[in-house]
Amino acid sequence: MSIETSTIVVDGVEVDVVRKTMRHVRLAVYPPHGRVRIAVPRRMSDEAIRTAIASKLSWLQQHREKFTNQKYDTRKEFVTGESHYYRGTRYLLTVIEHSGRSKLLIRDESHIDLYVKPGASRPKREKVFAEWYRKELKADILPLICKWEKIIGVTIDEWGVKRMRTRWGTCNRRAKRIWLNLELAKKPVECLEFIIVHEMVHLLEKGHNARFKAFMDEFLPEWRTLRKELNRQPLTESKCE
Repeated sequence: MSIETSTIVVDGVEVDVVRKTMRHVRLAVYPPHGRVRIAVPRRMSDEAIRTAIASKLSWLQQHREKFTNQKYDTRKEFVTGESHYYRGTRYLLTVIEHSGRSKLLIRDESHIDLYVKPGASRPKREKVFAEWYRKELKADILPLICKWEKIIGVTIDEWGVKRMRTRWGTCNRRAKRIWLNLELAKKPVECLEFIIVHEMVHLLEKGHNARFKAFMDEFLPEWRTLRKELNRQPLTESKCE
């Protein structure tokens, strides 16, 4: 399937246009700098595209400002003195070289220690972090899924953790499978729970329409507050478009 790409400017906002075989228009704003992208049916005219964008200008500006005002974690080097987040808490890193196996340990409420072999490269140190985040996140996810299966009345047949550049989670309704972003290990557990509930509710309703929001209000009344909290958390710029 071929895809046609171009750029259009509406009221000073530059928008990436993607034409492909589809029925509906999809408009999105991506972090870290508020890049705007619109996907449209292949035969949709430029005039119609401009009209669609113009009708959402207020929404676009709001979301672009949100990304502009967010704090970002710059690319990490995994060296002593760096700040790293886990479950929403900021920790100062100490790198300790030793001859044993590589590992990561939380020393106290504000310090985290990374044990690696002498001369370990940055990719190796990053890998130790990623493996630790994955293990800890999976341990948090399982009981939350079990809890919410009973409350929502759905069953998750498969779930997993992976790196995602633009989404906190995804749901495959047919396979009853959800994927969760590895970056959620850095966020408060309450934010992780919100994303899990969000994806599980998609088993009841595919879209983000009034019915979906009604389910969210029923199951997790504070979901809007949690969404704002998640958006306020520092983002890792190298992991986002």
